[in-house]
Amino acid sequence: MKKIFAILFFILISTNIPSYSIEEVILPDENLEENFVEKITGQTKEEFDENIQKEKDTFLSNMIKAPRDVFELQIERTDVPSQLLKKQLTMKFEKGPLESLHTWAAFQGDITSLIPQVGDTDTKYHMALINIIFDGKFRGGKEGFRLMLDPTPTHARGFFQQFIQDAYFETNRIPHHNVLLGNSRPGVGYEGAQSPYTLPFVARSQISRNLANVRKFGLRVRGDYSLVDYDFGGYSSDTFFNEFFPGFEFDGWVNLKPLGKTDGKWGKVVAGGGMVSGRRHSLDYFMTGAALSYEYKRFWTRAEWANSNGSNGGSGPSNKKAQGFYVTAAYKLTKKLELLARYDEFDPDRTISHNNLREYTAGINYYIKGQALKLILNYVYCQNDSKDDSHKIIVGTQIVL
Repeated sequence: MKKIFAILFFILISTNIPSYSIEEVILPDENLEENFVEKITGQTKEEFDENIQKEKDTFLSNMIKAPRDVFELQIERTDVPSQLLKKQLTMKFEKGPLESLHTWAAFQGDITSLIPQVGDTDTKYHMALINIIFDGKFRGGKEGFRLMLDPTPTHARGFFQQFIQDAYFETNRIPHHNVLLGNSRPGVGYEGAQSPYTLPFVARSQISRNLANVRKFGLRVRGDYSLVDYDFGGYSSDTFFNEFFPGFEFDGWVNLKPLGKTDGKWGKVVAGGGMVSGRRHSLDYFMTGAALSYEYKRFWTRAEWANSNGSNGGSGPSNKKAQGFYVTAAYKLTKKLELLARYDEFDPDRTISHNNLREYTAGINYYIKGQALKLILNYVYCQNDSKDDSHKIIVGTQIVL
């Protein structure tokens, strides 16, 4: 009897409970995922999955292609900076104020062997330069900006004074002209204003590293025509963000290019000159300079002279009357191998006799991938009037991504 009642009770209960399939219990709405994707992205789930797969394939393809692209990359020009991963590290935007953003980095290092006398060596590794650069172009291509950061270890100044190098806005709306506002390297001299990524030797010439090679905040205008180019700027006389506007400085340089319309048939001649005049607190300084260069096929040579009554360059503010010049000659044996020589003389103070510094440098540059990847070998004989002579052998490397 108990069994009969149990069976009847089970039948009664089962007839009043609605039945659900397993699918209905686990997924009450079988289109829930598709509806969610479409609502959030505006795409069907199939389109969304397809686009995600394309992004993955593109990323993996670029990762695989990048080393191959670098290996196959051919860079013949060595007079301009070049990067190994320019294509891969350039982002382009379809919307927003920015049209593109190119991020790149550079490293320079060298091993310097000092040889005071035969058999006595002192070898040191020098981390010369670490730069991270952001080059942005605004929509339309007429305006852009550059931010260069320099985390290179240094004891000469505070980290954040060294950290921000180039930081400027520029416009090219005036034909043949480029106008900059911000922190940049003024056009003082030829080599003093030269990019560190195209220098022929490990070190700049003495007039360049002492009287120039420094960044200042200001407004500058650069013009470039076939027969002439120029660089004029008004700056704060402050350097490396030490203080706020301790005075005003004017920098101007003009280059004449008499063979500018001959399309390189007889080579390239550039004759230039300029001046720097400014005041930093109670220090007045004035510098003049001139340069002459000639380039023909695989050969090039350059001579530059500078004279200062006080200065505000790379060696810091000074009231000394300095003067110097250098002459460089170079020949490319092949597109990758270059031989160089330089004579460099500098008088740090013309009011003192017999204190000239002379450097005789012989060098070899091997351009593996243009200026983006190169090896440098320099031998430097330093002849000093007021102290012992010295010799240096420098092995340098440059990598620009």
